[in-house]
Amino acid sequence: MTEHSDLPQTEAQWREKLGPTRYHILREGGTERAFTGEYESNKAAGDYLCGGCGAPLFHSSTKYNSGSGWPSFYAPEDASAIAELRDMSHGMVRVEVRCARCEGHLGHVFPDGPQPTGLRYCINSASLNFVPEDLPGEDA
Repeated sequence: MTEHSDLPQTEAQWREKLGPTRYHILREGGTERAFTGEYESNKAAGDYLCGGCGAPLFHSSTKYNSGSGWPSFYAPEDASAIAELRDMSHGMVRVEVRCARCEGHLGHVFPDGPQPTGLRYCINSASLNFVPEDLPGEDA
């Protein structure tokens, strides 16, 4: 993992920072049950940040309803924010996506998404924080 002095350095520190659910997903590669995540049906405009380190990952303009039960995006905000790894668990070959900054598990990417990319980034809500865009007329 790339050293970032502002990130927890031990698993005990991560566990304390994240709490049990987020720790299980981000640090142990867990998955929340379909249709139970906080952001699965969120339609508000804004940015989705890594729930572990706050790195910007996805923008609401690339979110769509895939029907899968998890928040789905067709592209990350910046490709360098996402690391992709081959995942052969559960008798399947998939591509796991992790935060490139803290290596937190986010979900998986599949080649069955909409254009323009044809990709579906299937992401656990618990691995994200949502920051809504300022509404017109609000002070920044």
